[in-house]
Amino acid sequence: MARRRPNILLFFPDQHRFDWLGTTPGLPVRTPNLDQTAQRGVRFTHALTPSPLCAPARACLASGKEYARCGVPSNAANYPLDQTTFYSLLRASGYWVASCGKLDLNKPDLNTGVDGRRFLKQWGFSDGINNLGKWDAVRAGAVTPTDPYMAYLHKRGLAATYVADMRKRAYAKHAASWPSPLPDDAYCDNWIARNGLKLMRRFPKDRPWCLMINFAGPHDPWDVTRRMWEWWRGVNFPPPNGSDGYSQEANNGIRRNYSAMVENIDRWVGIYLQELRKRGELENTLVVYSSDHGEMLGDHGLWSKRLPYQPSAGVPLIVAGPGVQRNVVSDAPVSTMDLAATFLDYGGVARPQDMDSRTFRPLLEGRTRHHRDWVLSGLGPWRLSFNGRYKLIDGYPAAAGTSRIGDAPYRPAADRQPPVLFDLQQDPRENNRL
Repeated sequence: MARRRPNILLFFPDQHRFDWLGTTPGLPVRTPNLDQTAQRGVRFTHALTPSPLCAPARACLASGKEYARCGVPSNAANYPLDQTTFYSLLRASGYWVASCGKLDLNKPDLNTGVDGRRFLKQWGFSDGINNLGKWDAVRAGAVTPTDPYMAYLHKRGLAATYVADMRKRAYAKHAASWPSPLPDDAYCDNWIARNGLKLMRRFPKDRPWCLMINFAGPHDPWDVTRRMWEWWRGVNFPPPNGSDGYSQEANNGIRRNYSAMVENIDRWVGIYLQELRKRGELENTLVVYSSDHGEMLGDHGLWSKRLPYQPSAGVPLIVAGPGVQRNVVSDAPVSTMDLAATFLDYGGVARPQDMDSRTFRPLLEGRTRHHRDWVLSGLGPWRLSFNGRYKLIDGYPAAAGTSRIGDAPYRPAADRQPPVLFDLQQDPRENNRL
């Protein structure tokens, strides 16, 4: 009897930087479930996002196209409804395709519908619950909800408390590392994870499935619950790479909360793996963990994303499942855009010719150690090329700082730096421009 096509479980949190894992020496990060998944599969050390900004990165993944061709140049653009997604291709082939959490494919609308189902069918999903990101949900739904998470908080009588806390955090900016007033069960990532389990438990039993879990964390603000905050009291972190204007005490508070959010997501990864075991599906499920982009966390005096530095453009990538090598660490350059073709490959679906995405299944299964000569990333005016050692950056704004790169076209060439080259083998923190 032919083996059933594998299920696909993709964990895709928001703003998880490449090195914030328990496998990184010198960082007291706790990710036991991700570490165990890496032991069951392949962990990539040189995975990049095709664009370090939410909506473009997720459009590149959905379409399997590079940033310049994905149709979403910034957070101010919706995903083109006439553009194919790998979700729709899997669904057309017989997969049950579902998603929960922050998809960000219609980000500027600030409206997913209070049931979270707006545009899901058009994007290629069979089922799902789509919600807004943290800041967007508050901006749009403080009084009247436009997404299911704020609708949930309004129903629980928690919306006003949550909105007031978020507004305090916006004023305090990055240093807002106090605990959230929300109870654990109302915390956004816990709510998203429960939605995913509900979706999974109503999957048809006679079809392979693909489920994408889009956690809102560890995106700022770092609003952990009191219980999560207590997990990290007294833990100290290395300071940022370069001065960021905050004291070491403030940076410790920020990094503790960021780590608590990562640890909470890791906890849910373990719960999902246990659910797969109960269902008897673990051995036939491709389990993938990655992120849309990273987070600078004060390195180079910078915060958030949008930047070509590794903490912004680099992401974790861990893959385990049927046929995948075990306990392998790969330094091959890979783009998260390549997940589209890889999932189609495992699903037995032909890759459209207009996709830039390339399957890295041969790499996962040990049939090759090479995938691409280089991977690309970009946003607004700048582009980078990375071959696993050297990173070339061109078109980067001369006074970029933490400006809103990608939200509007950058102006003249005179505002751009000359091309920059880094050797990440000799200079992994990107301090020395060659």
